[in-house]
Amino acid sequence: MDPAGFQRAMADLGHEVSRETLDRLKLYQGLVEKWQPAMNLIGSATIPDIWERHFLDSAQLLPLIAPDERRIADFGTGAGFPGLVLAIMGGLNVDLIESDSRKCAFLRQVAIETGAIGRVTIHNARAEKLKPFPVDVATARALAPLDKLVDLLAPFVGESGRCLLHKGERVDPELTRARRLWHMRVTKRRSITDTRGSILIISQLRAKKRNP
Repeated sequence: MDPAGFQRAMADLGHEVSRETLDRLKLYQGLVEKWQPAMNLIGSATIPDIWERHFLDSAQLLPLIAPDERRIADFGTGAGFPGLVLAIMGGLNVDLIESDSRKCAFLRQVAIETGAIGRVTIHNARAEKLKPFPVDVATARALAPLDKLVDLLAPFVGESGRCLLHKGERVDPELTRARRLWHMRVTKRRSITDTRGSILIISQLRAKKRNP
């Protein structure tokens, strides 16, 4: 997939990508390629397909975010997928949570060069060490099994916020384990970039009583 293919795919989702936004994503692509040899930001095999495997995979969340959901937190953001893509494309305020200080330096540079720096807050910390703050939407991609992930995100989203989570082909067993510990409303959508993957939309999180 090239930038034009990315634009078409987003148009199919009902989200038009302006030339200015596309140029910002091209800058992002260039920075990934520049920093990749020193930092292994993403899997090297995915570099040639970055527009689908990373940009589109991230951007498919945009149509799922409501207009009044203005504060997003991306946990284990790594090279900024999906959180920094959402900030660049959606004009959203995004907290990027990443424990690797070198990756945080990369995120800061991308945010500066793409003009997103005023909309992102970069937390160089492990999520479990952060004091929880309220967010409308929490995102995460390939961070942890769902039961552990919900434990991590629940203090930030509470019962009124939502989680938009990229999950792979093992999503159903993960859901079974998580539901033993949490009441939750779940909608599962097929990922448009991975026929075996899903986007989980989780809301109304409430912990079940646990045995001591």
